[in-house]
Amino acid sequence: MTDIITQEQLKKLLDYDRETGVFKWKTTTNCRIRVGDVAGCLDENGYIKIRLFNKAYRAHRLVWLYTYGKFPEDDMDHINGIKNDNRIINLRAVTQAENARNLRLRKDNTSGYIGVGWDTGKNKWRVTISRKQYGRFKSKSDAITKAKKIYKELGYHENHGNRANG
Repeated sequence: MTDIITQEQLKKLLDYDRETGVFKWKTTTNCRIRVGDVAGCLDENGYIKIRLFNKAYRAHRLVWLYTYGKFPEDDMDHINGIKNDNRIINLRAVTQAENARNLRLRKDNTSGYIGVGWDTGKNKWRVTISRKQYGRFKSKSDAITKAKKIYKELGYHENHGNRANG
């Protein structure tokens, strides 16, 4: 077998359910696997990984191969931000830069909106996007409005800054 699995090899080993995003084994590859078992396990980053021919693959990349016959050329984005939601409708092939434009709101964010933070020295809300300052505002809502406008102008994904459910 080659280092990189083919669509044909993948489809002999696994079934993929487009509605749930789950892979199930079609055949046994060792004594711990039964036909019909869900394939894969969560890795340390929250993605599902599946081991095939002694190589670990992230399931979302296998979904792309299963569906389109090739691996994505660059990066992949889980549109809703849930790393183990591998439904094909939730996946898109993107560049690394595009993927960074669909980040979730960090847990330590205090304003509730990405790119908006409190400037204690000026006692105002400031908008900072990609290390560039876009102004300070007396009201948080004005700062959020400005940030939304800038993100739209810069082509960020509409989910950028939303909280993920997973």
